[in-house]
Amino acid sequence: MPVHRDEDSPLSVAAAEQRRQSITMVHAAIDRHDVMLAFQPVIQTCRPDRPAFYEGLIRVLDDRGRIIPAKDFMEAIERTEVGRKLDCLSLELGLKALLGQPDLRLSVNMSARSIGYAPWTKVLNRCLALDETVADRLILEITESSAMEMPELVSIFMEDLQARGVSFALDDFGAGYTSFRYLRDFYFDIIKVDGQFIRGISHDPDNQALTKSLLDVARHFEMFTIAEAVESLEDAEYLASLGIDCMQGYYFGAPTIHPPWSQTPEPQRRRA
Repeated sequence: MPVHRDEDSPLSVAAAEQRRQSITMVHAAIDRHDVMLAFQPVIQTCRPDRPAFYEGLIRVLDDRGRIIPAKDFMEAIERTEVGRKLDCLSLELGLKALLGQPDLRLSVNMSARSIGYAPWTKVLNRCLALDETVADRLILEITESSAMEMPELVSIFMEDLQARGVSFALDDFGAGYTSFRYLRDFYFDIIKVDGQFIRGISHDPDNQALTKSLLDVARHFEMFTIAEAVESLEDAEYLASLGIDCMQGYYFGAPTIHPPWSQTPEPQRRRA
């Protein structure tokens, strides 16, 4: 009797085909530069009425202007040049927003694999030369997983840009990759505690214990702390009691293509 494999089931085949179609659409969209940023506030715990900064989240659009879900393609392109091109477009849009809004502080996501990618470096240097205040208002978020793949390179990269005023955030802290030896050497300015430990933390003793430990580590290294994925008042109040510096999540605001400083309904969108 032949062995039935899950990957051969009609549902699995359909899901795989959907992923292939999404990746094809993403390649075409990036070639067209058909992307935009959505902005989500990061709220100061001691001043919840005043965002500490915003995170610019890249959105890739299909040929009908619909957002392609990141979960359908991000992992597939992470290690490819398409991923590097997407990082370039994200940085370009973020820098454009910073140039246009002198009071804005913004974080932009990047993979450590984009370090040394000449087009990305060119975009950054060109903008920093236009406005000397941009570096002090720019935060680069590097995912924990990509940082751990090339720690020595990341450390040198961070040291160079921090000397120019740029800040760095370690995204998804606690997701399972960090060597504390490298964390000591990195000197990230900001630690963002992974959302898996934050959702429902007000009634989850395990997440409470883990998050307290992660915060203790961050404080030992004098790093600013942010809780990701805060989705309820109860969780926000509990995190405030722990002394978290900032919080980010749907409870405080969903990502939007129409940020408060926008003067027109036209989103920050990069088209060729």
